[in-house]
Amino acid sequence: MTESNYDEIMRLLCDRLSSLTNSEVTITADTNLISELSIDSIKLLNLIMEIEDTFDISIPINALADVQTVHELASLISKIKSTH
Repeated sequence: MTESNYDEIMRLLCDRLSSLTNSEVTITADTNLISELSIDSIKLLNLIMEIEDTFDISIPINALADVQTVHELASLISKIKSTH
């Protein structure tokens, strides 16, 4: 995983998450998607579809089971992207 790839993914995620939530929470790598941002399953699926389109990847739904923070989601995307 290259640092610039990860940074690009983090930037994109933070931007998208900011627009998806009405919360005043500052989004960082440690921000919890569910407890802090109140991302429900519909919002998460929409976000995943956008990410898949943006990076031309496919994210298996079962891979999301352990994802709780922005960092974990960015790492997962980066890992999948690097294998394509």
